[in-house]
Amino acid sequence: MSEDPDRVKLSVGRKVAEKRRALGLTQQGLAEKIGDVTPQYVGLVEQGRQNLTIETLVKVATALE
Repeated sequence: MSEDPDRVKLSVGRKVAEKRRALGLTQQGLAEKIGDVTPQYVGLVEQGRQNLTIETLVKVATALE
């Protein structure tokens, strides 16, 4: 079974955006909770245009509880 990487990035990004909004966070607020990323980076992740490293994915997941 093979999944298209672009679809995975888009799916992950949508889930990040959904959870961020559910927590009442802005992209700036999430970036601050993550620590070493910019709000622009968060936006690119949410749009499925930025690849996440495992390390950053763990930080995002932790920040989003």
